[in-house]
Amino acid sequence: MTYIVAPQAAVSTFIAQHTDEPFYYQPAWLALLSRLYGYPVHTLETTDESGALTGFMPVMAVRSPLTGRRVVSLPFSDCCPPLATSDTAVNALMDQALALAQAERARYLEVRSGALAALDARPELTRNDLYSRWVVPLERDTQAMWKRVKTSPQQRVKKARKDGVTVRVAESLADVDAYYHLHLLTRSRKHGMPAQPARYFRDLWQTFGAADPATGQMRLLLAEHAGAVIGGMILLISGATVRNAYSASDPNLLRLGPNNALMWEAMSWAGEQGYTRFDMGRTAHDNPSLASFKHSWGAQEEPMPYYYHPAIAGLASTSEQSWKYRLLTGGWRRLPLPISQALGGALYKHLG
Repeated sequence: MTYIVAPQAAVSTFIAQHTDEPFYYQPAWLALLSRLYGYPVHTLETTDESGALTGFMPVMAVRSPLTGRRVVSLPFSDCCPPLATSDTAVNALMDQALALAQAERARYLEVRSGALAALDARPELTRNDLYSRWVVPLERDTQAMWKRVKTSPQQRVKKARKDGVTVRVAESLADVDAYYHLHLLTRSRKHGMPAQPARYFRDLWQTFGAADPATGQMRLLLAEHAGAVIGGMILLISGATVRNAYSASDPNLLRLGPNNALMWEAMSWAGEQGYTRFDMGRTAHDNPSLASFKHSWGAQEEPMPYYYHPAIAGLASTSEQSWKYRLLTGGWRRLPLPISQALGGALYKHLG
């Protein structure tokens, strides 16, 4: 296959003009994924008669001996829609993606785009509405934001402060490692899922946070009590949006409310800095308790469908109520933590 390769400056300008959430499109993110997981990234592009860009879509060709071949836009990323000037350009990008999937002998193509009319109109694509994203509108007036938070999380934030929980911004790789320990506990014990390798969070920090921990594109918040880290939250900053990408806590100290303290600190900081959206992340429709928690913080639901060809497939399309999902999570919770850490780091690349 032959692909257009536009100058990076032109691509960067096009991305800035066509999305207010550019994080997953930037070369540093694509390079991090390819470097860490070992799969090739293809940047699909379309142009008009003058050679000006009309469409851009990063995809990754996942070649896994465990979970099969697939082409995804974009794995290890919740939502990465094709950027285009028209439906014609969207369709041209999709034609390229379908051709790439065929060339890769992929079992399926997955487009994590959110709702797009041009994709809904394509009969060969199947839409899966398993997920929504939950977004809190932000403003600089934090008192006004506080009033929109329901009573229950307000009380938990107040209790956390009363009990001596404090929140600070991470400053070093040692702080990243402290967060990772909690992340491993949360993924393995609470969710019963393999955790990303520790190297992923170190690379994320070094690429997007280390240069300026206070203002970089990655911001790690740590909740502490009596000198110990008991919770953490990783924010990814993209345009006008601050996204709660990962959060974790000590399961034995949840009574102290670290998650609530972190949530309010993240939201209030983002509002004060002038960001307009706080993305609480995707939530499956069959997880109503998590959706209710996010709603209690003033979040609004936005549909986030994924599109597939030739049929819906893969872990990202698996219901949390399915027997396959329950079997995986139930078995994973029983593993000793050192084993789940080692296995998770090796397996995660096959699951994105």
